[in-house]
Amino acid sequence: MIKLISAAPAVSSPIDPLPMWLLKECADVVAPFITDLFNLSMSSGVVPATFKTAIVTPILKKTGLDESDPRNYRPISNLATLGKLLERVVAGQLTSYLNLNKLFPELQSAYRQHRSTENALVKVVNDIILAIDSGDIALLSLLDLSSAFDTVDHDILLERLKLSFGVQSTPLSWIKSYLSERSYTVSFCGAMSQVDTVYCGVPQGSVLGPLLFILYTADIEKIIQSFGLSVHLYADDTQQYCSSRPVDAATLKRKTAESVQQVAQWMASNRLQLNAGKTECMWCATTRRQLILDCCPIDLGGSTVTPSVMVRDLGVLLSSDMSMTGHVGKVVGECYYKLRQLKTCRLCIPVSVALSLVNSFVVSKIDYCNALLADQPDYVLCRFQSVLNTAARLVFGLKKFDHISDIMRDKLHWLRARERVEFKLCLLVFKAMHGLAPEYITSMCLPVSSVESRRRLRSATAGDLVVPATTTKFGQRAFSVAAIKAWNCLPISIRLSCSVEAFKKALKTHLFIKSYN
Repeated sequence: MIKLISAAPAVSSPIDPLPMWLLKECADVVAPFITDLFNLSMSSGVVPATFKTAIVTPILKKTGLDESDPRNYRPISNLATLGKLLERVVAGQLTSYLNLNKLFPELQSAYRQHRSTENALVKVVNDIILAIDSGDIALLSLLDLSSAFDTVDHDILLERLKLSFGVQSTPLSWIKSYLSERSYTVSFCGAMSQVDTVYCGVPQGSVLGPLLFILYTADIEKIIQSFGLSVHLYADDTQQYCSSRPVDAATLKRKTAESVQQVAQWMASNRLQLNAGKTECMWCATTRRQLILDCCPIDLGGSTVTPSVMVRDLGVLLSSDMSMTGHVGKVVGECYYKLRQLKTCRLCIPVSVALSLVNSFVVSKIDYCNALLADQPDYVLCRFQSVLNTAARLVFGLKKFDHISDIMRDKLHWLRARERVEFKLCLLVFKAMHGLAPEYITSMCLPVSSVESRRRLRSATAGDLVVPATTTKFGQRAFSVAAIKAWNCLPISIRLSCSVEAFKKALKTHLFIKSYN
């Protein structure tokens, strides 16, 4: 319990009876009492009422929006910190139970350990690139739910937990108590509203709520797969895709429309609603094959959607030809905007603060999902390199055309853009080899020694991984190809690192020498 309290955020919630700094200072004294309270709650199946009250603060989504329109505000829910600690304990036990019995939806990557948006995108983009490489076309559809977390029906959720996931007896009673009789009050401009009751949805700002939501929507994966389509979910974002020969494009459209229609019907019966305004689709093919595709609108879940040439998927812009030029251009524009903002105050802050701001607002954007930039042409990654050069000059107050390589190497210790991509690829492979990645990533990393061969291969004893065969140079961009090639080129001493931190340190040193020599 002391460890749990120490790991809690230092910022207190407005509803907390004691500030968190005081609770942390007295953790060794109060821990036994909190432990007894949590054990009593879980054994009795009752959640204290004080843990089920929230203070909601509306925050304007973007500056410049009409402040008189309630739709322009995002509600931020603050719950009692002790209640969230109790949720963390229950969520840990529920997660362990689901993992032990393999009850989690495999292709749901949200709110689960060792899974991220990058993992999800790597899987989807890899499958589409390999399909295009084999001469197929693909149809990618992106589905979104309207106010998904707020409309979850409690009775349906409890029934699903019991019948589909085997949650019964006291644990089910505890979750029922956790969901029922919740209340909230709105705080705005110093004023407090009257207390009101919540009758549906999973609690916003909670620890357990997101986990319950992905269990509530687990059937979506099965519905889409029943139509022969591939699917990947991340919270309320659903990515469904399927490939075929160009002559079967009409069949592909029909299957996609039928699948989305079935999903929409399932949502309606479960008190959810498909967000027609955010539903998108895109044909994925080579530039030559796109000329023969029928880009007429498609009926998806009752709404007519015209295929786009570019869609936003989990924060990444994907183009119909699977090039990343659009995404890179968008990120570069955002980075230069942030750099211009930082330039206005650069003379007022020390180097250390400037470096922290650059890492937070610029470098993080460049590194986000850069595993998708494998084997990209130099002219694409050079744009990222230009941003890094500009950021380094800003940190140290240099002029536009001042030489920067020495500073990036000796003072900042930044890898170049291409090596940053290689670093991410190799890191994902290392995690996959050590059980720190989802199964859909691990399945791409097949050791040569596990493949039957008529003759003994030297690569089998060297610990190499199998590189899938591709028919075109385009297929080299797939993660299952580019990442494995990068891994096989690493020295064995680096591949045999004993931990993630040791591997990252050794890999960065290796790539650092490669980058600047």
